[in-house]
Amino acid sequence: MRTLVKGGILIVVDGVFSMEGDIIKLPELVNIAKQYDAKVLVDDAHGVGVLGKTGAGTAEHFDMIDDVQLTMGTFSKSFASLGGFVAGDNKVIDYIKHHARSLIFSASIPPSNAAAVIACLDILKQEPERLDKVRKNGRLMKAEFNRLGFNCADSETPIVPIIVGDDMQAFVFWKELLDNGVFTNPVVSPAVPPGQAMIRTSYTATHTQEQLVKVIETMAKVGRSQGLIS
Repeated sequence: MRTLVKGGILIVVDGVFSMEGDIIKLPELVNIAKQYDAKVLVDDAHGVGVLGKTGAGTAEHFDMIDDVQLTMGTFSKSFASLGGFVAGDNKVIDYIKHHARSLIFSASIPPSNAAAVIACLDILKQEPERLDKVRKNGRLMKAEFNRLGFNCADSETPIVPIIVGDDMQAFVFWKELLDNGVFTNPVVSPAVPPGQAMIRTSYTATHTQEQLVKVIETMAKVGRSQGLIS
């Protein structure tokens, strides 16, 4: 029997899982981390700008910012730019700056991209209603897809999947949706387990009611034609 040694452990986890839109059970994870004196790093690429009172992400969503030692993310999602970030205590960030090969051998992002991120942060502060809108849009679409009979897995965010199962049927479904004016992402193994091919949909605060209704109606039409719903 192996004995677990406390200390020197870093738990790395997604905040929001990118394919099915579910959220890590952070309170349970933190409890386990504390048992073994482990630190927690949350990759919040899909959580920042969406979850939390101010959009700070998964840790804020659970009111556990002080329980997460490192938060990292990307500027290519909610911030519509490129590059990324990692946030934590000064001592840890200083260590990363001087020892992380991925940082040492990278180039700085262009000033225009940095400016775009700063502008997005300003918008988040000045227009918090956008956070309510994006979450409301996600809840609406999942509820409507479930009502139609689609399987949306355990989505809790504006990432709302439709589980199809067969790879080829997922591609056919995707193509017919595209031909009807709705762009989605077909996802097959190894991005998801074999036999769990899906259509991945995601929503923003700027999707209008008219656009969402169009998507719902098109999903219903194509889903019935493909025999996915009755």
